[in-house]
Order: sequence, then structure tokens, then C-alpha cells
Amino acid sequence: MGKSHSKNPVLTEPWRTINWDNNQDNLWFLNNYKPQLEGQTLRILLYGPAGAGKSSFINSVQSVLLGRPYSQALADNTGHDSFTTEYTTHKIQKVDGSLCSFVFNDIMGLSTHKGVLEEDVALALKGHIKEGYTFDQDTPLSEDSEFYNTSPSPNDKVQVLVCVIPADNISIMDDELLQKIRRIRLVATKLNIAQVTILTKIDALFPEIQRDVRNVYRFLEIKEKMLKVNAYVGIPMNCMFPVRNYHEEINMQMDFDTLILSAMKHIIQYGDDFLKFSQRRLKS
Repeated sequence: MGKSHSKNPVLTEPWRTINWDNNQDNLWFLNNYKPQLEGQTLRILLYGPAGAGKSSFINSVQSVLLGRPYSQALADNTGHDSFTTEYTTHKIQKVDGSLCSFVFNDIMGLSTHKGVLEEDVALALKGHIKEGYTFDQDTPLSEDSEFYNTSPSPNDKVQVLVCVIPADNISIMDDELLQKIRRIRLVATKLNIAQVTILTKIDALFPEIQRDVRNVYRFLEIKEKMLKVNAYVGIPMNCMFPVRNYHEEINMQMDFDTLILSAMKHIIQYGDDFLKFSQRRLKS
């Protein structure tokens, strides 16, 4: 593969291929996905550093489904403390007003000294946290709290754990934060929960990506960022997806949609695999 001679070499051939003209098929998949189990909803829990773009990703998915910019999850782009403080379920609406068969849960961001407690993330994975619980950065949710769900149903439990990491800050994430991510991963692994990583803020890395998001897989540094995440927290490369969230645009961008739809299709497929595995295990 040849390279350009710019400061940030651009490959003539992408290191990962993606169908940039497949939006309608992927959009159809998201709109029509239904778990095999009647009444089941696929629950996707987002976690990661404060300011990584968890809420923005939820808003971006909803925007793509509606075909217009939409803000459901309150987001903050300062990147300091977590803007999300409550355990909130975000239902995703289709153009016709009906709801998708998957939901997102947004939680307080991880931080070195503050942020959501690992114990609370573990409780959320198991379905023990009720809607509206305000996260306490010092004390985990107790079993005697009105927000503790003593008997979680299958729909209360998480099927996909998505780690949202800002591509422009991977190198400066300290070891304590990375250890927290690893420990949360281990809890999810023991629960056989599917795991995916979303790499946000890719446009902050190179002006070439800001100008044309199709360049995302033409930069080896994007691949190197993903390899670092793989080395730090162990998520396989084929479970990592760079995206460009909507945050300043007032019009939809087809190529932004492509990355978001591609990531979401994989997230749903991995989650559905988890549901099928769980059903087989219950029958055996």
C-alpha cells in the first residue's frame, strides 16, 4: 500500500473496508430487528471516561433513525466532569413513531478520582438498578434503597456493554482509569455479556478526517489507537468501531451515518448472539 507524503500519511488503500453505500440496508436492519424471545428488548449499556461522547452517541443513533438532528440524551462537550448523573434508559424511536427493539442505558462517566463506581456498573449489568437512580460517587447503591431492583427481569439485564473511548485522549488515559475499565470488562465477561468499543472524536485527530470522514480507515494511526485499546483493555479489534458523532451539525451527513449504522448493526448482532446463547443455556 502506498502512502502520501503529508505530515500524517494517508494510505492509498484503506486498512479496513466498509461499504459506504449500504446505509439503507443497515437502516432497515436497525428498524426491523426483533429478538427471537417474545417481548424481549436488547439493552445496551454505555460506559467510559467522562466526556467521551456516550450521550452524543445515543443522540447520533436517534438522529440517524429519524433522518434529522435530534437531542434526547443531554450531552456536554467540555469533557471535564460527567454530565450524566442518573441511570437513564433511552428508547429509540423510528420515523413512524414506533420504538426500536433495543434501548440504551447511559451512566455517569468513569474517572480517576470521581465518577461512577465500579460496583454500580456491575449492579447495572445484572439489572439491579432502577430508572432514575442518581449515582453517588462515594457509596454504591445499597440493597435497601428504593432504587435497588431485587428481582430483575430479563429485560432489566444488560446484553451488550459498550465502552466509549475518545480517540484523541487514549494516550493520556492514566493506568487507574484503564484498570477500572479492565475490571468492569471482567465482570461483564463472567456474565457472558457481549462487549464492544466505540472510538469517538476521530475528527479531532486529523483535518483530513474532519474534511472527509471516509478517510478514517486510510490512517494507520487510527488502527494504532485501536491496537492500544486492545492492549490496554483486551477488546478484540473486530469489536472496535470508530464513529463520528453528531455534535455541531444542523444537517445530516451520509458518511457519518454509515459509520454509526455499521457500528450499531454489529452491536445488535453481538447482543442477539448473547440472547440466543442465554436461551440455549436455560434450555439445557
